[in-house]
Amino acid sequence: MRRAQLWITHRARTLRANETSAEEKLWGALRNRQLGGLKFARQVSIAPFFADFVCRDLKLIVEVDGATHGTPEQIELDRVRHVLLTAKGYQIFRVHNSEVYTNLDGVLDTLLAFAEEGCD
Repeated sequence: MRRAQLWITHRARTLRANETSAEEKLWGALRNRQLGGLKFARQVSIAPFFADFVCRDLKLIVEVDGATHGTPEQIELDRVRHVLLTAKGYQIFRVHNSEVYTNLDGVLDTLLAFAEEGCD
């Protein structure tokens, strides 16, 4: 059995306690295997990062991006993060906050199709 380092557990709890409203809304639709029976966890440590949501069985990461992800610095950080996480075998599904707010059903349909198509 693996044992998490205490700082990782603390950081994940802090991130969950301070989640954005878009993350909260999406989590409400992902939790308890509501999306195609897929089990998601939130604020999962995948060293050296924390992913918003992860389906471990499919090695699928769901990232909810806000306005800060549009800056050149953040775009580069996201690119590096993407390269490192895909090198570990993960597939990444990115969605913007505004899409979660205005088209949650569409986001869920697209995510489920992505999971079925790309993560088999």
